Amino acid sequence: MGRVDAVRFGVLGPLRAELDGRPVGLGGPRQRAILAVLLIAQGRMVSAERIMSDVWEGSPPPSPTSLHVHISQLRRALEPERAARAPAGLLVREGPGYALRADPAAIDAERFADLAVAGRRALDSGSPGPAEELLTEALALWRGPAYVDFDGAGFAFSEAARLSDLRATAHEDRLAAAIDLGRYATAVGELEALVAEHPLRERGWELLTLALYRSGRQSDALATLRGVRERLADELGIDPGPALRDLESAVLAQDPRLDPPPARTRVTGTTASATPRTASTAPAGLPAAAAPAGNLPFALSSFVGRTADIAAVGGLLAEHRLVTLTGPGGVGKTRLAMETARGRTDDADGPWLVELAALTSAELLPATIAALVGIPGAASGEDLAAVLAGRRLLLVLDNCEHLLEAVSALTGVLLSRCGGLRVLATSREALGVEGEAVYEVLPLDPAGDGTELFRKRAAAVLPAWSPDPGDLDRIPGLCAGLDGIPLAIELAAAQCRMLSIGQIADALENRFDVLIDGPLDLPDRHRALEATVAWSHRLLEPEERRLFHRLSVFAAGFDLDAADAVGGQAPVLPPLSALVRKSLVSVEPGTAPRRYRLLETLRQYALRELEQDDLAQTQRRHRAWVLARAESADRRLRGPQAAELLGRLTREQPEFRAAFASALAAGDGDYALRLGGSLYWFWYRMGHIAEGLSWMSRAFAAAPDAEPGVRGRARLAVSGLSYLAGRPAQAYEAVVLAEGEAREAGDLIVQASARVYQTHFGVLAGIPLDAPALARSGVELARRAGEDWLLAEALMVQGMLARVLGDLPAAATVLAEAVATAESCGHDWAAGSSAWAAMKTACDRGEGGRALDIAAGILDALERHDDVTSRLVLLHTAAHALALNGEAEPAAVLMGGVEAVGRRVGFSPELMDPLDGPREAAAVREALPQDRYERLTAQGRELALSELTTFLVGLLKLR
Repeated sequence: MGRVDAVRFGVLGPLRAELDGRPVGLGGPRQRAILAVLLIAQGRMVSAERIMSDVWEGSPPPSPTSLHVHISQLRRALEPERAARAPAGLLVREGPGYALRADPAAIDAERFADLAVAGRRALDSGSPGPAEELLTEALALWRGPAYVDFDGAGFAFSEAARLSDLRATAHEDRLAAAIDLGRYATAVGELEALVAEHPLRERGWELLTLALYRSGRQSDALATLRGVRERLADELGIDPGPALRDLESAVLAQDPRLDPPPARTRVTGTTASATPRTASTAPAGLPAAAAPAGNLPFALSSFVGRTADIAAVGGLLAEHRLVTLTGPGGVGKTRLAMETARGRTDDADGPWLVELAALTSAELLPATIAALVGIPGAASGEDLAAVLAGRRLLLVLDNCEHLLEAVSALTGVLLSRCGGLRVLATSREALGVEGEAVYEVLPLDPAGDGTELFRKRAAAVLPAWSPDPGDLDRIPGLCAGLDGIPLAIELAAAQCRMLSIGQIADALENRFDVLIDGPLDLPDRHRALEATVAWSHRLLEPEERRLFHRLSVFAAGFDLDAADAVGGQAPVLPPLSALVRKSLVSVEPGTAPRRYRLLETLRQYALRELEQDDLAQTQRRHRAWVLARAESADRRLRGPQAAELLGRLTREQPEFRAAFASALAAGDGDYALRLGGSLYWFWYRMGHIAEGLSWMSRAFAAAPDAEPGVRGRARLAVSGLSYLAGRPAQAYEAVVLAEGEAREAGDLIVQASARVYQTHFGVLAGIPLDAPALARSGVELARRAGEDWLLAEALMVQGMLARVLGDLPAAATVLAEAVATAESCGHDWAAGSSAWAAMKTACDRGEGGRALDIAAGILDALERHDDVTSRLVLLHTAAHALALNGEAEPAAVLMGGVEAVGRRVGFSPELMDPLDGPREAAAVREALPQDRYERLTAQGRELALSELTTFLVGLLKLR
């Protein structure tokens, strides 16, 4: 009782709903009209504004609250056992409106349409018996005019007219089947009533003429034709169409083709009639031309790329009898299947395309396939297999996901019984049949085939299109923003008629409003990006849908533990596995443990579907997971695991940004301070200077009353990042505040760190202080804290100070101790930075060669860590050492590269190190003529950071 799948709707007559076979009270006229509007939308979202406009047509619109009340009452009627505040499963809120998520098979109009299509296919394939049964069943669903309660209402007019036309067509098809079965007298009586009801439908008159002729009433047949000619002339002022005119000529000539067809062989489970004919479905009853082997349509547009995919799928088909192409909606599975099928030469009786997207009744699957391949009367898999057993053909089963169990079962039967049969299926998940080969269709490379596809489709809709160089540069990024999904790229290209490339790219945050209006001959689900995603979304089970929505808070990839932490449901593995199978979650290849991600299009759709309360709770869980990850890494970033952790934190950086954004949006500045304090060293090492300072500024503004311990750690981050930004005075001010706040909180490690760096930042800022005493107290406090990594940094700062004060022997001694301490605990950064200070000491002595020897020892560690800021300062100082060593030209190349890379990341060694940086740069610049210096630095500006490092390594190896 109360299950969503137990609700049935009737619109072919008075509107009604049944729950478990019992009528449901639908309320008053307005409430019933709302339900009708949603039923007519066939699962698509209808905005609240549109609902009110349609239902209250001609009357003042109600308030949104009134509409919500009506919706709530409908929900209670249709899902009476839904728990309070539990998400609706049938009448759901979606974006700015509502959608009715009913199974199409639960709506009589949809069942009628399926049966009518299946009947027509059976008739076209020469199977009048099954056709008559299907069409009789279809017509029996009608209880009166469609949407009769809303006669005259504008919103129902088009749909009611469409269904009425389908009903008349089905009636004609059923009578055509009766004629083909030889029941002429019966057909004549019904056709006379039909043409009286629909006098302007020429096909009814054609069938009536044929039935009269075959009944031996040739004069009556001619009289009928003359009567319809006069009626059309009087009422419409037109002549009969070509079919009626040809039929009149054939009757006058007593054309033998109008004679009844030969008697059919009775179809059994193992035999079938002669070659299928389509005589009675042709208007004049004339035999149709012989059907070709196969029914693949000709391509209407060029096929871009996928050469390797076609070869791979072709190879799989040669080896396996069932190949299933999987992938998200719009990725190009159908087109790839068609191109592969067209390229085959060994399917003597095919290939045959069976489009399943419009089929909603699994029971009609065998008959649908049978009708398409020309097998009359095959109503079961066994019947179908009996006929296909002797044929060599390829079946292309397109869009299997919504009928997965039925398709899997039927495919298994056919493959086990038909040795010459091969099946190429497209589905958003594998069929799960023994012997199946699954090929995942991946998105296009945005910079390659994706860009080529965009350019071809844009040129097709806008032949005079001539993009300027700026547009051409933006197309790869636009295609990347569209996840490389061909459908999305084609829909975006079509918008070039109205929008520039830049406008389309800027609108991707609202892509579902932009990527619409695909070609009219495509199915609805391929004419708008939202409809494509909604098709997959509707097939999810409730727990799968809930997890899909919640995973949208991840900005990038995630692993199983992350999904478990954010999903809020246990166990998370079954629904996550289902989402992977159904191509809504992608697996990142080569990751161990496995990582997953949602394509951005899918992520935006899922995020939009997440209810506000659920979104807030899910974001809180996401923030908790992010903070735990950041704090765990922070404790180990100054040890042997630093390189691995920096790589992990780089991968997870989008999640940190999302957590900052959601925390600040929720007013949780305290959380933002905690997260920033934990990410400080990651930002410092990887050069995320401006970003870190921006987040911390907003966090402090949002949490003016945070606890001293939280403020102290966060203030330390502001201090270090300000130093890298070349603002030593601000760095000193922040580090002094950090020490006081840490002392108040009893955080000895933060207090010691702040004391250590007061010396360094104060000296750089020119602030009067007793630097030697401050440095010694920093070392003592670090020893008390009991952390070797902190002691190594304290000794490093003390050694740097000794060098600045001119005591080079003392500097060398203390820096050597700092290196040894750092190496003992695996703190590579402190070891490298201390060695860098030793490089400077060597340069002070004029020993450029010695400085370069030290640099060679530092480079390996920096490469392992992928450190940005430390590599740039090392390269800067190495350039100075090269100049001292008489190698000014490569030094200038390094200087140009450091300047360019630093500008890109927002970091300048000269600004960070105002005591030595300008002097190092001047030494290189003054060692060369100005024009030569400028040419060499220009060469360096073309190099990436990794190339600069390789360049220096090459120089050092030549020494």
